[in-house]
Amino acid sequence: MSAPAVIFDMDGVLIDSYAAHFAGWKAMYDELGLDYSEQDFAADFGRTSRDILFRRFGDALNDARIRELDERKEALFRDSLREQFTAMDGALELIDALAADGFRIGVGSSAPPENIDLCLEKLGRRKQIAAIVTGKDVTRGKPDPQVFLLAAGRLGVDTARCAVVEDAVHGVEAANRAGMKSVALVGTATREQLHEAYLIVDSLRELSPQSLRALIGE
Repeated sequence: MSAPAVIFDMDGVLIDSYAAHFAGWKAMYDELGLDYSEQDFAADFGRTSRDILFRRFGDALNDARIRELDERKEALFRDSLREQFTAMDGALELIDALAADGFRIGVGSSAPPENIDLCLEKLGRRKQIAAIVTGKDVTRGKPDPQVFLLAAGRLGVDTARCAVVEDAVHGVEAANRAGMKSVALVGTATREQLHEAYLIVDSLRELSPQSLRALIGE
């Protein structure tokens, strides 16, 4: 039997990036002279930037302009993150415990690779991560399960042996559709909004190798 695996979303799970992402979107829309509220941001949290821009502008912008705006927003986000980086409480300890217990660890995020590289550098846990899937690796964003299915393939682990830690409703749905055990971290969304997850926690400190093995069914 292969080792069990845990696939982490990045934003809102391993790093507290909510404020930095909102600042990036707000700054980009300010440059365009358009209004953008935190309610707008919350409604799209967990989707790829490309999906968000297509949902906002539809056919009004061509693909090249969408890519340009996407790249500009992410650059503004990274500027914000460099100024103030915060790991989620318990994230480093959980990664270390899982690695020591023999878990395969992956990251499955709709973020671009530059963001994930910066975050893993700041976390100081790059060597524990066996597989990374970014927004540039997929053609369909969450709630489509593509990101997690690709991560499981890169980890060499069957989907039934994977748990996914997510903070967004779209991410929980994607994990469930991938046939994995979804763990929802309350914060970005409420406990009620995350009710479809197999397990809901208020802190990463509630998770351990033992509880995740039990969830997977070992």
